[in-house]
This record gives sequence, C-alpha cells and structure tokens, in this order.
Amino acid sequence: MKNPKKLHFLVVVTITLVLQYLCVANGNLSSDAQALLEFASSVPHVRKLNWNSTLPICTSWVGITCNDEGTRVIAIHLPGHGLFGPIPKNSIGKLDALRILSLRSNFLNGTLPTDVLSLPSLQFLYLQNNDFSGDISTPLSPQLSILDLSFNSFSGNIPRTLNNLTRLTSLNLQFNSFTGPVPELNLTRLRFLNVSHNSLNGSIPSSLNEFPVSSFSGNSLCGPPLSACASSAPHYAPNSPGNKHNKKLSIGVIVAIAIGCFLLIVLLAVCLCCFLKKKDEDSVGELTVKAVPPGKNEKSDDFGSGVQAAEKNKLVFFEGSSYNFDLEDLLRASAEVLGKGSYGTAYKAILDESTTVVVKRVREIGVAKKDFEQHIEFVGRLGRHPNIVPLCAYYYSKDEKLLVYEYMITGSLSALLHGNRGIGRTPLDWETRVKISLGAAKGLSHIHSEGGSKFTHGNIKSSNILLSADFNGCISDLGLAPLMNFSPGKSRYIGYYAPEVFETQKFTQKSDVYSFGVLLLELLTGKSPLPSSGHDEVVDLPRWVRSVVREEWTAEVFDEELMKHPHVEEEMVQMLQIGLACVTRVPDMRPSMDEVVKMIGDLRSSDSEHRDSSEDNRSKGSNAQTP
Repeated sequence: MKNPKKLHFLVVVTITLVLQYLCVANGNLSSDAQALLEFASSVPHVRKLNWNSTLPICTSWVGITCNDEGTRVIAIHLPGHGLFGPIPKNSIGKLDALRILSLRSNFLNGTLPTDVLSLPSLQFLYLQNNDFSGDISTPLSPQLSILDLSFNSFSGNIPRTLNNLTRLTSLNLQFNSFTGPVPELNLTRLRFLNVSHNSLNGSIPSSLNEFPVSSFSGNSLCGPPLSACASSAPHYAPNSPGNKHNKKLSIGVIVAIAIGCFLLIVLLAVCLCCFLKKKDEDSVGELTVKAVPPGKNEKSDDFGSGVQAAEKNKLVFFEGSSYNFDLEDLLRASAEVLGKGSYGTAYKAILDESTTVVVKRVREIGVAKKDFEQHIEFVGRLGRHPNIVPLCAYYYSKDEKLLVYEYMITGSLSALLHGNRGIGRTPLDWETRVKISLGAAKGLSHIHSEGGSKFTHGNIKSSNILLSADFNGCISDLGLAPLMNFSPGKSRYIGYYAPEVFETQKFTQKSDVYSFGVLLLELLTGKSPLPSSGHDEVVDLPRWVRSVVREEWTAEVFDEELMKHPHVEEEMVQMLQIGLACVTRVPDMRPSMDEVVKMIGDLRSSDSEHRDSSEDNRSKGSNAQTP
C-alpha cells in the first residue's frame, strides 16, 4: 500500500507545482498586458494598435513579441506609428522581461521615465527621431547592447555611467543638445559611436580616437581624429641677471627680427595676390569651348567701331555638347513661354523635330562681361552631374543675355505637385516623391562639395527641381544667384528662404539646406510655401508643420494623396524628421547636404528591410537587433 500512496503523493505535488507555475506565468503575462494597455490609453497614436484584452497578446497585438513559452513580453516594435506625447511612468517600465524596445520615428516627447531606461533585461533601445528632452543621468540597463537616442532634444552631459554598459556595441547620440566634454569610454565591445551635431566641447578622449571624423563633427571638439587642440604658449623663464650688454643686444635682435618679419609678410602678401590673380586668369582657360562659325548674315570684324563685333557675341557651347545650331537658328525657332521666375523668363525653343532646348533670358545681371563669362564657364563644369540640369551654351551682349539648357520633358516638381488636382490627375505616389527628393539632394550635395565652401545655389524651390523621363530630380538655375541684383525680401519665393537670409542679405550653404528642408515639407504636405491665387500671405510651412505636430494632429500634416498608400507612414514620419532638421532656425544645427543624402538613403534601405514586418513584427522569441 505504501507504493501506491507514495505515487499518489508525487502526482498531487507535480500537479500542484504545474498549476502554480501556470498561475504565475499567466499572472506575469496579464501584468504585461495591463502595462501595455496603460501605455496605449495614455499615448495618442495615429495608427491603430489593435491592443484588446479579449485578444491573445502574443499572437494578435500589433508590434508585440513574446518568448517561446508565451509567458512574457520580450519585444515592442512600434516605429512610425504616430505616437504622441510623453511615455507615462509605470507602463512600459513594468515589463521587466523586455529585451527590445523600438519606438523610433514617432512624436514622443518629454523626459524618459527612469523605469524604462533601467529595465533589467533591456538589450536594444531604439528611440531615434522623436523629441525627447532632459538628461540621461539615470542608471541604464547593464544588458544594453545597442542604444540609439539620435535626433532628439536630450541635453546635459553625456553620462560617465555609460562605462558600466560593458556589453554596449553601438552608441548613437547625434543631433541632440548634449553639452560638456565627451567622457572617457573604455568599452571593449563598442564598434559604432556617433556624438556629432551636439554642443560638446573639449578634447576627444584617446580611447575614442579610432572612430571616424563623422562621429564627432558639428561640435567644438578637437584632437584625433579631428584637428589638433590648440596648445598653450610655452613658458619661458625671465632672463637671468647678466651683463647689461647682453640684455641690450637681445632687445636689438628682437627689433631687427620684428622688422624683418614685417617685410617678409608684406612680400608674401604681394606674392599671394599675384598668384591668385594669375590663378583666376588661368581658371578661365581650363574650360575648352567651341563656337559656332559665324552665320552668313553676320557682320565682319571690321564693322563700325560703335557696334560690337559679331565674333564677340556668338553663341558659345560648352565642350561635350552634342547640339549643332547657331544664334540665328535659335532666334528663328518656334518658342513658347514656360514661366517667369526670379531671374528671368524661360522659353521652350523647338528648332526641329529632334532638337528642343530651354532658353533662359536673364535680366538684372549685376556683373561685367568678363566676370559673367568666367562664372558661367565654372558653372558649366560644375553642372556635369546626373542630378543637375545641363547648361549647354550661353550668349552675352550688352542688351541680351541667354542661357541654353537641355529640355526636361517631364516638367517641374511644382507643376506635378500643385497642378490640376481635379478629375484625371495622376498623383505623385510616395515612391516617386522619395526618388525625386533623393536625386535633388544628390545634386545639391554635389554643388556644395565641388563648388567650394562658399558656393551656393541660392534659389532652391520646387519649380527649380526638374524631372527626367524616369522622375529623377534635377537641380536647375545653378549659379544664377551670384550674378543677380536680387533682394530676397522682394521675392515672392521668400517662403523658401532661411530666416538669416533676410538679416544678412546673403545666401550660404546652410540657407540652401533650409530651402531644401522646405522642399521636403512641401513634398510631404502637398502645400506650397508661396502665396496662393487671390492671397498675398506667404505660408510659413515649417511653422505650420511644427504647430500641427505640436497639437498632435499628424494626419493633418501629410498630403491626403499619400494617406491612400498603405505601409508608408513610417517612412513619411522619418522624412518629416529630416525636413524639420533642415529647417532648424540655428544654421549650424542644420545637417550638411552630404548628411541629408545619407539620411534619405538610409530611409530607403531601412524601408526595404522593414516594410513588410514593421506593422506587427512577430518573430517569436527573437533576439534580433532589428529596431
């Protein structure tokens, strides 16, 4: 009888333990669900989460992943869901089994709750492209492997407690407002670091100088890999007492050296001026030009002295141009007005069945002929890029200045975006808008990088983004701004101009970035920053977008034509963040165009990886580092 009793006892104990385990597991999952519901009820969101207590959390809740046993929530993936406001305390922070938290590309703000940052099991934290603020002095989870807080408004010092994160492999803090020095980080597993575009200062710790320049740019930092820090002047002890003759001799030598240095500086300045003048003269000759032979009706060189010789006023083509016509052919061509802009009138000229060009008749040229020719020749070389409308030829006389461009058959971005919105309109889909923006960004980046630090476009707007047959965005009107007697305050295109342009009356590369940011907002919203028909008031597009985002009405920001396309919300939010970064009021806080190209390119590559899975991302028990 003892054996059956013993067996019965063991069965009872086993069943009791199993039931107890199931109760505890169910209780943990229930508490996780309750914490998530608390988060969903407190944080407004544009996209539906479909979180409902009547549905199984591990298989039906959007963006939620459970462990293999289905007993705990281990991952939250909600990128680009239009989440607004701060993260409430005692919500996500209660998920003590959470390993992955991805809330990137939303509109979350406020300070991060301490219970979120210190979750004991958290390994991957992706909060980039939000508007979080405050410092991050709170102890962080020691399990963290990837920490991405980029493109927010965090401030204060970068905490030295990051050294406690011995498993950290990636740290991204770029485009925030961190201050102070970069702390010494002795993290042997760290493979990626970016603290660029903050307000950091001081020298870069030796433990971090193997990271590239791009990891630290946009701050006031020095030391490898950036330029060396300015060393203090060496301290010399005062002259020891000696005979007076030596002291007087030293003063005489010093005076002689000072005079000699002054004369040497004057000589160097004269030599430098001569060198620069010669370089300017030589640079004109770098471009080989070919001229169309004089037509039979042109006057000879010895024509009356009061009339400019025809040889000096011929149509000049740039090397490599495939066109073969002269000025008379151009003037006889069938022409129609394409539009009147800030710098002149553009005509479509049809010379024959196979030759169509655009002729821009420019006005208010503020430079002499020689300066005009030098500048245009430089522009012709600079414009050899697939995302810049090619300048084919030019003509200059006292009374007429013409620029000849290739004809872009698809027209301008402005016409396609703001043209007929009635029945029969073919709307610009999201893929096309991204392609246009990336092409235009590459063109402007080329202008800035190859034109020199002071060379700008000065007139970025949607009507100056022309489209190829396959909808590649191309920059037009390159190099015209420096030639014009032009006042920004009198232009109807002031909606594209950066605030500092009105104060300085000058364009810079950073003001170009601002204009490009307005262009991105125009692509996203479908709204023009120009006065509409019957209205004189200019739309301040950046201010309007910020106000709508602040009032948590994101659905009102995006063009209604875009809202018809599924699975693009995340990309649209990311592009909105890029546009807002470009229109920051402080010029030095704006990214460079190289960085904008990279951000848009990363957006495209990120989308190809995540588009199909970003909606729910339910790979069971996955420890993947996918944000």
